[in-house]
Amino acid sequence: MQKHILYSTFFIAIFSAVSMAQERKTDTIDTQSVNVVKPYTPTISDAFKIKEIPVLDEDNNLKKQVVKYNIFSIPVASTFTPAKGKAAAVDKQKQQKLYENYASLGVGSYTSILGELYVNHELIRGENVGGSFTHHSSQGGIDDVLLDDSFSKTGLTAYFSKALRDFDWKIDAGYQRNMFNWYGLPQPFFDESTAGGIDPSHTFNDVNIQGSLNFNDAIINNGSVLFRRFADDRGSAENRFVAETGFDIPVRGEQIAASFKVDYLKGEFDNDYFGSQSLSYGNINLGVKAAYQLEQDDLSVSLGANLVYLNDTETSKNKFFIYPNLSASYNLVSDVVVAYASITGNLIQNTYSNFANSNPFVSPTLNIAPTDQTYNASIGMKGKLSNAISYNINGSYLDEKVKPLFKANSVVTGATQDYQNGNSFGIIYDDVRTFSVLGQLSADINRNINVVLQGEYFGYSLTTQSEAWNLPDFKASAVVNAQIDEHWFVGASLFFVGERKDEFRVDGTLFPTAPVTITLDSFFDANLHAGYRINQQLSVFGKVNNLLNNDYQNWSNFQVQGIQVLAGATYQFDF
Repeated sequence: MQKHILYSTFFIAIFSAVSMAQERKTDTIDTQSVNVVKPYTPTISDAFKIKEIPVLDEDNNLKKQVVKYNIFSIPVASTFTPAKGKAAAVDKQKQQKLYENYASLGVGSYTSILGELYVNHELIRGENVGGSFTHHSSQGGIDDVLLDDSFSKTGLTAYFSKALRDFDWKIDAGYQRNMFNWYGLPQPFFDESTAGGIDPSHTFNDVNIQGSLNFNDAIINNGSVLFRRFADDRGSAENRFVAETGFDIPVRGEQIAASFKVDYLKGEFDNDYFGSQSLSYGNINLGVKAAYQLEQDDLSVSLGANLVYLNDTETSKNKFFIYPNLSASYNLVSDVVVAYASITGNLIQNTYSNFANSNPFVSPTLNIAPTDQTYNASIGMKGKLSNAISYNINGSYLDEKVKPLFKANSVVTGATQDYQNGNSFGIIYDDVRTFSVLGQLSADINRNINVVLQGEYFGYSLTTQSEAWNLPDFKASAVVNAQIDEHWFVGASLFFVGERKDEFRVDGTLFPTAPVTITLDSFFDANLHAGYRINQQLSVFGKVNNLLNNDYQNWSNFQVQGIQVLAGATYQFDF
């Protein structure tokens, strides 16, 4: 009963609330004004942290059960057998024994003989003695040449060296005897009848002694002295003494690399070209060169100068020269592209010895003077195109005052000397500015093949002379060397020289002529060589020079030998 009364009361209450809500829907809300006396300022009640520590009912915790198990090994049949590891094979070349001495001998066409001997022996630790002997000769036989065209070059050297803990030193002595012939008679100006009384043979003798000294960890780095006596069989002689030392100058913790040089020259000729008087020359120059090296990251800069004092002992005139000594390089791309530039200058000591080595057909009537190389400015780029290919591109501008030029001597009517028949060369001087562009490419195709290509263009500007006598406008070369296997090796070289200019004229009281400019044709010179190593000590070789059999002229009226074949053997040994 009570339950029914409670339900009835609950429903009556809900019905009354609903009825009242229906009535309120009809009421209206009146508008009223509310005045705020104080802004609302809410507050936050203090919070109280309940400090309770839960209590674990250890009785209800699960205890770790101990599990016991056994492993049953069951054999499984398998036919797989792993292969043993094997190291990769590496190509190894048999180490060759290096010998300190060798002898070589070859014979060939034009009755040519080529011989070389080099010996070196260690007396005790740090002391060595040795020497060399060289000989190259030919009996000549060039077609249509009216005079003897044979030549002979023989050299002998000896040395002694000693190495100590703080320094090492070496002394050398040498003798060179060269015999040549002035066989380049202008044709058809001469014939067999007019050439019969000419003796074109002339000989150069060179005796020299020099010493060098190198220090370890010292202010003075090195030093050297040289004395050379150069003479011919026509009464000419020249003496030269050169002493030079290199040292470091400490400045505020840095080092300035410097050098000091003394160069003394004295020589004389019995006659000038026309036989009217003797010629003598001589000078002494003192030079000091210094440079300060700066390096930062990929940039390297060398700042310096070259100071030279010249005293002409024949004219008693003195002169002082100041030359730049600047260089810089910048690694643009780590060894792939390296840009470089330099501006240098120097006083070049010209000598009878140097002229005769460059052109063995000079007459013993030269006017010797030093060359003032005012500056040599160059800029270039070098680097590697790959690990096997390297390159070098360079452009330069050279300004030289009193530059020597080889020029053919005139034909003297009624000649009294064997070199007065237009068959020798003299030296003339002029102020020359030279512009050149060089390109070089070197490639190692593989470990055994190397190729080097080079070409250079020249442009000349002169002050008084009409031509840059005997200077080519272009030069190029290609050299290939290959090691075929452990026995065979071959090589080839090709040289190209562009056109050159020279002059022909007749001087004297009878039939003098005006100078005529002549052009020497450009030429190719191809050469081959091959060899076979019989064993580590003995090998045979063969050479073919002027493979194309070109009858070109290195110098005006001096035709070279045609195709030349030479064969020989080389033996290496130890004492």
